[in-house]
Amino acid sequence: MATKVTYTVDDETVNRIERLAGKLAIPRSRVVREAVAAYAAAVGRLTTAERNRLLSAMDEMMQRAPTRSAAAVERELAALRAARRGGGRRTPSPT
Repeated sequence: MATKVTYTVDDETVNRIERLAGKLAIPRSRVVREAVAAYAAAVGRLTTAERNRLLSAMDEMMQRAPTRSAAAVERELAALRAARRGGGRRTPSPT
């Protein structure tokens, strides 16, 4: 179901919508729908700069010496697995 709405946009945006609609041979409303859908999909994504910064941080972290032994990590993982298999909390959580 479509809903008619009114928005105010600048002349250049109107011209772009009309040019795209003509070039693609689709209605202007479809141009706007698809543009909004593409924008919404991109909002949660990382930019290239953000992705590179995070990857650099990960690379730096991976080059550091471990702070715990492998045996200590395995003990902690075993305890976590056992707790998960144990059915959850045995006492009420503090609130």
